[in-house]
Amino acid sequence: MSERAQVSGSVERITYYNAENGYSVIRLKPDTRGMLPFKYAGGRESLITVVGTLPEVNPGEWLKLTGRWTSHAKHGRQFQAEQCEQSLPANSEGIKRYLGSGMIRGIGPVMAERIVDLFGEKTLEIIDDEPHRLREVLGIGNKRVNSIVKSWDEQRAIKDVMIFLQSHGVSTNLAVKIYKKYGDDSLRVVQKTPYQLVKDVYGIGFKTADKIAQAIGLEHDDPSRIEAGVAYTLNRMAEEGHVYMPQEALEPEAAGILEVESEKVAKVIDELETSDFVKRETLIYDVGRPSDSTPLQTVSRALPIDKVSETSIYEERAVYLTQLYYSEIGLTNRVHNLVNNRASRLSKLRNVSEKEISRFSSGNRQSSIRLAPQQLSAIKTAVTNKVTILTGGPGTGKTTTLRALLDLLDGARLSYALASPTGRAAKRLAEASGREAKTVHRLLEFNPAEGFGRNDYTPLDADMIIIDEASMLDLALANNLFKAIPQDCHVLLVGDIDQLPSVGAGDVLGDLIASGVTAVVRLQTIFRQASGSLIIHNAHRINQGLMPETRQDATDFFLFVKQEPEEVATLLVDIVQRRLPHKFGLDPLDDIQVLSPMYNGHAGVRQLNLSLQAALNPPGKRKERRLGGRIFRVGDKVMQTINNYDKNIYNGDIGRITALDPIQQTLTINIDGTPVVYDFLETDELVHAYAISVHKSQGAEYPCVVLPVVTQHYMMLQRNLLYTAVTRAKKLVILVGTRRALAIAVKNDKVTKRHTALDWRLQR
Repeated sequence: MSERAQVSGSVERITYYNAENGYSVIRLKPDTRGMLPFKYAGGRESLITVVGTLPEVNPGEWLKLTGRWTSHAKHGRQFQAEQCEQSLPANSEGIKRYLGSGMIRGIGPVMAERIVDLFGEKTLEIIDDEPHRLREVLGIGNKRVNSIVKSWDEQRAIKDVMIFLQSHGVSTNLAVKIYKKYGDDSLRVVQKTPYQLVKDVYGIGFKTADKIAQAIGLEHDDPSRIEAGVAYTLNRMAEEGHVYMPQEALEPEAAGILEVESEKVAKVIDELETSDFVKRETLIYDVGRPSDSTPLQTVSRALPIDKVSETSIYEERAVYLTQLYYSEIGLTNRVHNLVNNRASRLSKLRNVSEKEISRFSSGNRQSSIRLAPQQLSAIKTAVTNKVTILTGGPGTGKTTTLRALLDLLDGARLSYALASPTGRAAKRLAEASGREAKTVHRLLEFNPAEGFGRNDYTPLDADMIIIDEASMLDLALANNLFKAIPQDCHVLLVGDIDQLPSVGAGDVLGDLIASGVTAVVRLQTIFRQASGSLIIHNAHRINQGLMPETRQDATDFFLFVKQEPEEVATLLVDIVQRRLPHKFGLDPLDDIQVLSPMYNGHAGVRQLNLSLQAALNPPGKRKERRLGGRIFRVGDKVMQTINNYDKNIYNGDIGRITALDPIQQTLTINIDGTPVVYDFLETDELVHAYAISVHKSQGAEYPCVVLPVVTQHYMMLQRNLLYTAVTRAKKLVILVGTRRALAIAVKNDKVTKRHTALDWRLQR
């Protein structure tokens, strides 16, 4: 084995970077002053290849590496880095590249050259000790000097934090975010209370914090570590849609993650309940008779089917995160109060006949809408019941029914408010209804600093509240919505119960239907104008457990058969890039959306995004920047992944990158016609959206949907997922894969039940 050696120099380019484990291949321009020529690099001015686990770096950054020279059979001599220190360069050329790399806000390559040409090798000392002298450089004014000094001070201040975190596998990007959160207190927080990072810094999870905690000597079974592990387990379950976790499942799950005994987890859960971090309740289910008020289907959400048959009474110890517990209790009480309160703002319509309803929707001056008897009945139900759910598949007339109801309310001079959980769904609702529609957050006047402006004390002022795409309502949002609904108001929830449930915790629409306490109307007739669509026809076939039909004369539904995932991915890219634009005139970015059941694999979201980006927005003259291990390029299609209330953008919003400013370190993204500016540090909220998961497509519609169906995705091949994907398309559906995978999805109706007790509470 070769002796340990040291190499310093500036990063010329990044050949490869794995964001998950930090493994990198970079080309380094070495600092050869006072050294013999690099005999392994091909000459004094040659670049050297460096491999190893490194922090995320950018071209121009200066590194000091410790490691060994190795020989690779294919790639020749390489430097295997074992330790890496991001340091400051000492020569003028290195300083130019360092300052021009984009590390310092306000300085680009041109300005870096001007500064170094003036101050030479003393440049960094000038910035440190006499920053006012930067005004001597042509083109630098007071505003830019202030920006440079602030950025430089931040870079210097986080150096200690950076060195500490990098030794524990934390990326440079996250180190900077930690400093932004805690400032000069960063190192103390990281070393004394590392699990606090999980709560405070987006992007840092339990495993990263746990790695730091154990590195600084925290005992394996320290109560603070077990508390963090229990919180992590409950939060992960909430991310999967569960409102609570049975304690008999939580204890072994958390113990396995923490590698401690279950008894220690049980003790910590007791302590967490005392501190009000969690709430526990015993849920008692009567499952003795199928005719009982609590249906077996409801119980099986939390209960294995083999245990249902053992006894007629089943008790389950449920452990909740406190916020979710109070959300479930609160929503239960508010629905009960609303349903049981006889006061009604629609009292003038209480005895309305179907003939009177039809008067507002029979082709006269008020409306040109014609309704079927079931739709007329749905409207009467909505105006005579305080809480009504209108559900049904595509083409069954939900939108037509809604428009007729709005005509009726207008004719009666009654007020209403329309909203949907997402911006995309609200936009669709406004277009379909011809009325103003908002997101639920905007309807409730949400403010990041103060919370929801509409609540128990300042309720909404409307005679009827109508929420579309209600299957997307999670428990917390539904609770805040019902807080703001007056006791004499009516509520109509419109949604397709057969689609995937909400991304957030809960199954609100399903639980409300299962409880039996609300009025429910399910539209089932497919109307003539929709019956000719193979998309709608096949959506209903899928929902019934039947294989979708593919016909030679089809115009809107196609299956391209390929067996191997690599072949599926290659064909899919060609379909999006070349075939669909050529045959149907579709824009591959604006009109076509690729959906995938899973993230991993050749036909998964991650790899498809890389392939589609290379095909549809290849590298060239457009500006680009590597951030978080990903290349962001002007023209890229991207999606927001969390709610960002400060920017008024929400999880699932899609836009296009229109500008990239390496000097100010910002991206500008056009989202629904509005330019939104992101700091480089905020780009971990973004993912590329050439391909997205089916779950992320909820509430949206696209002219064309392209979906890979491969057996490698068998864990996610479910009927409601396939149904949701197909119903996202307005004009065209393209499936690429195997009939076997398609059959697996169609036959698999064993949807994973979420641990919720809303329906149980509502029935009590």
